[in-house]
Amino acid sequence: MSTAISPTAYNYKVVRQFAIMTVVWGILGMGLGVFIASQLVWPELNFGLPWTSFGRLRPLHTNLVIFAFGGCALFATSYYVVQRTCQTRLISDSLAAFTFWGWQAVIVGAIITLPMGFTTTKEYAELEWPLAILLAIVWVTYGLVFFGTITKRKTKHIYVGNWFYGAFIVVTAMLHIVNHMSLPVSLFKSYSAYSGATDAMIQWWYGHNAVGFFLTTGFLGMMYYFVPKQAERPIYSYRLSIVHFWALITLYIWAGPHHLHYTALPDWAQSLGMAMSIILLAPSWGGMINGMMTLSGAWHKLRTDPILRFLVVSLAFYGMSTFEGPMMAIKTVNSLSHYTDWTIGHVHAGALGWVAMISIGAIYHMIPKLFGRAQMHSTGLINAHFWLATIGTVLYIASMWVNGITQGLMWRAINDDGTLTYSFVEALQASHPGFIVRALGGAFFASGMLLMAYNVWRTVRASNPAEAEAAAKIAVVGAH
Repeated sequence: MSTAISPTAYNYKVVRQFAIMTVVWGILGMGLGVFIASQLVWPELNFGLPWTSFGRLRPLHTNLVIFAFGGCALFATSYYVVQRTCQTRLISDSLAAFTFWGWQAVIVGAIITLPMGFTTTKEYAELEWPLAILLAIVWVTYGLVFFGTITKRKTKHIYVGNWFYGAFIVVTAMLHIVNHMSLPVSLFKSYSAYSGATDAMIQWWYGHNAVGFFLTTGFLGMMYYFVPKQAERPIYSYRLSIVHFWALITLYIWAGPHHLHYTALPDWAQSLGMAMSIILLAPSWGGMINGMMTLSGAWHKLRTDPILRFLVVSLAFYGMSTFEGPMMAIKTVNSLSHYTDWTIGHVHAGALGWVAMISIGAIYHMIPKLFGRAQMHSTGLINAHFWLATIGTVLYIASMWVNGITQGLMWRAINDDGTLTYSFVEALQASHPGFIVRALGGAFFASGMLLMAYNVWRTVRASNPAEAEAAAKIAVVGAH
């Protein structure tokens, strides 16, 4: 028995680039979210211009927070995790660099085209065909880098976090390519290859699984690496993580029709979507419990570690929103909630509470390691950021719950003669206080991102990248 030691260095450059851009796009995307939330309080903020109207800026907001902020967080963490758990460098530095610059190009394209009104009108799939093609090319390249790195791993085992990242990459590619099938008629105008109810079904198969795979499965890969790392405890149950993975990817893909209750979609398809959504509660909570129980014996660390606090509270919001989602998929509940602000509240319970918080925690964990520092510049600022984010999220979702249920009840109220009790404008007036609280909650959350940017800037400014590269040298020990 002999031991061979071969030093190798990870590619931290592309991870650093994506990590920094996560913060930059987070500020821009969330800042824009606060602005359009304010437009609903003060409509004058539309400025009477087409490209600053709510209808143009709202899809830009969703693209910036999902694909720019969330996407950069996923690229950064997946490239970091796959190298460290496979104990090998990314398979190609040039392809990894292409994914970074290509992804930024897609985002800049969205910033230019969406305010100009160039849109497919499909939720989360608004980008017109030239940008959609570029996105597909970047994404396939991402898959080649990720899976190529796994094939050259020094470890026999593929860590479970990489299974989640891998599934998210494969399914996102499939969803994007199928849903964007279209006939271009000019440089920035195309028509979907599908029509009517079929188009709606494929769109929400895409739309819900953009949530299910892009905004859930990818971030669960993040959870399975960063929660045990920050807590300095092994994952509670490795067996449960495997059951969680297979159950989640088997069930999630079927849940899309719950977006189309009481529409022209066949009733059996609606019912199937509802049933699968309810069953989905089991694997979702299995993953949440697995993450929470990882803190067994380490709960005291929450008193002094605000990074761990971000990660754990994100799991609490994940558990809450994955209970709320199946409940809202039930037809009778959906008849009250659909088209109301309750849906907006549910989305942001997941987007702010789960996706943003776990991303922020992961970035805070990585930045010192990527830049050769012992820790972030200020733990106090991280703590302040945590409370701003938590209070902002609670204000946001609570106001939208109240608004949504109010709207649902007012819209369905009828007089004895069968006429509507309330006009739409009366429902809108009743919603106004909630709009104010929502804008305030968003402002709290976005201001926390400004603290993060300052903290990251101070950490990076004092960094020694050479030390980080030296720390990236690892000894791959293998027995012959």
